[in-house]
Amino acid sequence: MAALTSQEKPLTDATLTVRIIKSFPHRAHKNLVLQHTDLTTLTVADLKQRCREEITRGTGAWKIYRATILPKLDTIKLYTKAHGTKTVNLIINLDDDQQLILTDDEKTLADYGCEHETELSFFNLEAYKTFQANPIELWE
Repeated sequence: MAALTSQEKPLTDATLTVRIIKSFPHRAHKNLVLQHTDLTTLTVADLKQRCREEITRGTGAWKIYRATILPKLDTIKLYTKAHGTKTVNLIINLDDDQQLILTDDEKTLADYGCEHETELSFFNLEAYKTFQANPIELWE
């Protein structure tokens, strides 16, 4: 039996997808793919900083994220792991905040169980709580 793709790469050379969420009701987000990431040493604080730096360096659509959401990004939450179940909400996993929000900035991503091809969401906690209280999507 072949190994799962999430098990083929070591935790020291993982690829992560970070969903940078601009608006929950409008489902506006942009994916940031981080390759060759060492999950055993990268802390939550380091990941937040790396994402901010990538957004700052980015061109094109990243300009609007720099201007509107970059200063407000403060929370990372697990969206899904490779070959795991996905949520029905296309913008964020609304389930189990206690387990899925990475609250300790000093813990490594490996400590939180992240592995190759894990998807995370990076967003503003206040905007998330507002959306969570009334999860109406405003898209057509």
